[in-house]
Amino acid sequence: MRTITLEEHVSTPALLQAVDARNQHDVANEYIRRVREKLVDLDAGRIADMDAARIDMQVLSLAGGDMDRLDAPTATALARDVNDAMAAAVQKHPARFAAFAAVNLQDPESAASELERCIGQLRFVGVMVNGTTRGAFLDHPRFTPFWETVHALDVPVYLHPAPPPPPVRAAYFGDLPQDLAFMLATAGWGWHVETGMHALRLMASGLFDRLPGLKIIIGHMGENLPFSLARADTVLARRQGSRSIAEIFHQHFHITTSGYFTLPPLLCALEVVGADRILFSIDYPYSSTEVGRHFLDSWPLNPADTHKIAHGNAERLLKLPPAAA
Repeated sequence: MRTITLEEHVSTPALLQAVDARNQHDVANEYIRRVREKLVDLDAGRIADMDAARIDMQVLSLAGGDMDRLDAPTATALARDVNDAMAAAVQKHPARFAAFAAVNLQDPESAASELERCIGQLRFVGVMVNGTTRGAFLDHPRFTPFWETVHALDVPVYLHPAPPPPPVRAAYFGDLPQDLAFMLATAGWGWHVETGMHALRLMASGLFDRLPGLKIIIGHMGENLPFSLARADTVLARRQGSRSIAEIFHQHFHITTSGYFTLPPLLCALEVVGADRILFSIDYPYSSTEVGRHFLDSWPLNPADTHKIAHGNAERLLKLPPAAA
């Protein structure tokens, strides 16, 4: 069975160096060191990790959030460099890699132009964006050029979490020890509910009525939305709109399994989202490829649904060619 994963991250030495120059990262931390080694490896080491877990293809994407902390011209240039690095990896290993474009949304017009280059020239399969941009959610009118370009190109947007803006971090986590604050603000809880809220803002904003062909992917088994969709739909029904929140979600959103490798969230997602809109993912190198593969091999789904989630839905959504016979 072919296996395609969609939330598999990369970086470049230049981007990591630029981020370190502006932030107090603990680059001596052993975990961070190992993760960074894997982020910048777009060749033999990454493919060896894939082979060990029988992953046929990764869709590469920039590891999230850091470019928002850079000045706009630097971020734009580094996004282009990351895209060129991913394109070189795809060209060298076309059966093993595809890629989502990285863009600097501090400058939406520049982001739209870079996305056009990535789709038209580099043959990427979509774009990944990371959380808010300088505190602004993507329903803000300033991002209209980006959304219009996405719609015209007919590619999906992967909405990925990022650390919260400083005012949110201060209000919710400012009185906690630094390590605990970071974990609660990010993978431990915070960025999943924030990304779910971000998705709800997009749905409530009228964006999908204006641009009815948009397709959004969210990771981490739906960023808590499958569990809470019915409640949100009931409350938000009071808003003016031609479609309910639930209708918009079911028509425009796909979710991935990234980083969520237990059965209860999957069963909830299957009940609410359905097997046609779930895509297998790992969240490499932040989550274990081996654990993710064991989850895929052991879940009690029928073979037809497993094939959809493992590769069929990705082939359809991302317009990927089927595996060679």
